[in-house]
Amino acid sequence: MTNTNLTRAAVAAMVDHTLLKPEATRADAEATVAEGLRLGAYSICLSPSMLPIDTGAAKTCVVAGFPSGKHHSLVKAAEARLAVDTGADEVDMVIDVGAAVDGRYDEVFADVLTVREAVGRDVVLKVIVESAVLLDAAGEDCLTQVCRRAAEAGADFVKTSTGFHPAGGASVRAIEVMRAAVGPNVRIKASGGIRTAEFAAELIAAGADRLGLSGTRTVLAGFPE
Repeated sequence: MTNTNLTRAAVAAMVDHTLLKPEATRADAEATVAEGLRLGAYSICLSPSMLPIDTGAAKTCVVAGFPSGKHHSLVKAAEARLAVDTGADEVDMVIDVGAAVDGRYDEVFADVLTVREAVGRDVVLKVIVESAVLLDAAGEDCLTQVCRRAAEAGADFVKTSTGFHPAGGASVRAIEVMRAAVGPNVRIKASGGIRTAEFAAELIAAGADRLGLSGTRTVLAGFPE
């Protein structure tokens, strides 16, 4: 695999172990929690309808405005606040990607700020920007501007992807652009299409601080004990 000093435990501590399939059942969510705890994942990322749920020693992460981002900002804010009130520690919200492609960056800022204010400062807020779409449709400057506006609005993380868009998921290029945009004070979550240890290691080397994985066990198996 890619040359790295990362251990399996160290990478697991960067993972949001994720189940967001629309057909997922309560039993599936409970199994995902159990697997994430066995693997040492940092958090368990679920749909908000799965709350309340006991994630044990792991953080509880939910999504808002998922997966399209086309929800009204107030709806995203209400969804996020309800999730926090029912046990969420972290919220991954989706921006209006079309607004970003159009260059309506003030709307992106307002969208993020609305959710930030709804959940408060103690909740970790990750902002999903669909980096593959922005890079393909509008280029690196668009991705840069969106990440900067998200950071200005109070995002703790900018996140590559929902994993549901046909344009694709995380990429090394996206992580590099995002890191250059937000500097060291805002973290980056890579998600979407991360299926091997080699790719995970490349994303971490490029600047990713957190990984969103559904196939966590397979990815971690490629790192040394």
